Amino acid sequence: MLVVWKSCAVCFKDETGGDTSKAALEPLAATKGFSATCASFFELVKILRERERGPPEDHIKWVAAQDFTVEVGKEQIAEYIRTWELKPLWIYSLDCLCSTEDEHQTYYHYRARFSSPNAQRPIQGTASVYFAVQVSKVGPQTEPVDVHFVVESHRLVHTPGRTRFTDKWLVDIIETKAALREAIKF
Repeated sequence: MLVVWKSCAVCFKDETGGDTSKAALEPLAATKGFSATCASFFELVKILRERERGPPEDHIKWVAAQDFTVEVGKEQIAEYIRTWELKPLWIYSLDCLCSTEDEHQTYYHYRARFSSPNAQRPIQGTASVYFAVQVSKVGPQTEPVDVHFVVESHRLVHTPGRTRFTDKWLVDIIETKAALREAIKF
């Protein structure tokens, strides 16, 4: 129990004015909907973050399959990226890479390449996010297209509206690439 409260102290420190005693934390945890028998610090942090942030917001109404064009897809992906809570230092370019077809759908592949240049290091490296827009050939053409994305070097496929994008993913990719460049001397 003591470990949980010490961990919770880190989470609630700002709200208690730095007082991390159990006496200060217990009422705060109760107002947040937790009892002194909070089972897991990680569950507590997860629930608190969900309450603070709310669900991921996807303000994009994806275009209907019948109205989709490569340019409309690019505009909508750019609009979706603007909903991400990125720090202002990030810039990106968005390109349509190609389209592929199978019997029932056409996939349009896009790449958003991110960088955070500054005066000391104009281009430190890039991190890419790959988007796939799926346009059905057999479904109702009035239905919106399906959009998914994958962050470079990750395997998890994300769906807009279900994932809250974080720029930490981009930072990690750029730092990993920089470390690899340092480790391998050409």
